[in-house]
Amino acid sequence: MPVGLPVGQVPQTQRRGEDAHAARSARQHPTFIRITDGKVHDVNILDELLIEAGAFYVMDRGYIDFERLYSFTLSSAFFVVRTKANVLLQRRYSHPVDKSTGVRSDQTVVLATIGSASAYPEPLRRVSYFDAVTGKRLVFLTNNFTLPALTIAQIYKQRWQVELFFRWIKMHLRIKAFYGTSENAVKTQIWIAVSVYVLVAIVRNGSESRAASTKSYRFSA
Repeated sequence: MPVGLPVGQVPQTQRRGEDAHAARSARQHPTFIRITDGKVHDVNILDELLIEAGAFYVMDRGYIDFERLYSFTLSSAFFVVRTKANVLLQRRYSHPVDKSTGVRSDQTVVLATIGSASAYPEPLRRVSYFDAVTGKRLVFLTNNFTLPALTIAQIYKQRWQVELFFRWIKMHLRIKAFYGTSENAVKTQIWIAVSVYVLVAIVRNGSESRAASTKSYRFSA
């Protein structure tokens, strides 16, 4: 089951900020990358995504736009997004939860304001989760009503791989400063880094697949 993960901001140059947005498959390969000026709002990137039916798209609060989120539902795709405090919701149903797992509530809700309800006219699912590691309470909205509430929270945790993505680039590709400050210079260096990352990921996955095949052969023999 592929999972799309939007990506945050890359290191800034002295004169300008560049944002990199990406969607990654469940095998950790980037399937969508867009580099924009730092002034471009995150939510605008959703207009450029080719939505894949059945895929999960995991997003932070910066990507909340209910008209755009409704396009995922219309395309038979799923989203998990961390909600904002100012999003007004009306509870329809409360479902039983096992609080020992960290899940605090699992509710069917509808948007309470006229504008938001017009943009997204169908029910949503609101899942509240307490993360014992960080001590934070996280609240998610999703259009998936089938998976357990704990699974929804775990899916959102996959978004944290975003930080590992950029940490890997900083550690191994040495993007700590840019050699030029023009838009073209910044984008060129980022694309080179991403290309190297993808090649390494492909080689690594290929090696793991061959190792798994060898183990399977030895076992069957």
